[in-house]
Amino acid sequence: MPQQYRPEGDDLDEVVTIGVSISVPDPYGAQIQDARAGHGDPLARSIPTHVTLLPPTPVAIGALPTIEAHLRAVAAGHRPFRMLLRGSGTFRPVSPVVYVRVEEGAQECRALEADVRSGPVARELAFPYHPHVTVAHGLPEPVLDQAFEQARGFRAVFEVPGFSLSRFGPDEVWRPWHGYRFG
Repeated sequence: MPQQYRPEGDDLDEVVTIGVSISVPDPYGAQIQDARAGHGDPLARSIPTHVTLLPPTPVAIGALPTIEAHLRAVAAGHRPFRMLLRGSGTFRPVSPVVYVRVEEGAQECRALEADVRSGPVARELAFPYHPHVTVAHGLPEPVLDQAFEQARGFRAVFEVPGFSLSRFGPDEVWRPWHGYRFG
C-alpha cells in the first residue's frame, strides 16, 4: 500500500498537486506503459497506467486530512467491480489523445468519479468525464494513428478493489500516495 503523507510544521498552506485514479494492474499496466514509450510519449514512464477519477488538482497541504477522510467515505460507499479494457478510441480532433476503451466497469467509474470529485475536491472539468486508459497523448498525428491501430487488439480483464490518491512530484512523476479499498 502506498505510503501515507503527513504535513509537518508551517508548510500547511503549501500547495501540492494530487490526483485520484484506478490503477491498471500488471501485466496490463506494463504493456500499456511500454506501448506509450514505444510511441515516443515523453510521459510514458512518469505516469502509472490508470483510469482517472480526479485529474491533477492543486490543494493546500493542510486540506489533506479532510480530503483523505472524504476519499475513505467514498471508498466505503462502493463495491469492487470487474473492469474490461478492450479496443481503442480517440478524443481527436478535440484533444490529441488515443486510449484503450473501458468497455465494462465504465458505469461504476462514472459513479465513483462523481463521488470522488465532490466535497473538498469539487471542481469543474475541461471536458465531460469519459473513463479511459491513455495510450498516446500530444504526439504527431501519424503516431496517434499508429497508436490507435495497435491498441485495437488490446484486451484486459481484472477486478477493481479500490482506488489510489497520488501526488505529482517535483521530478514530474506521479506517485501513489495512499490506497482506498472499497466497502
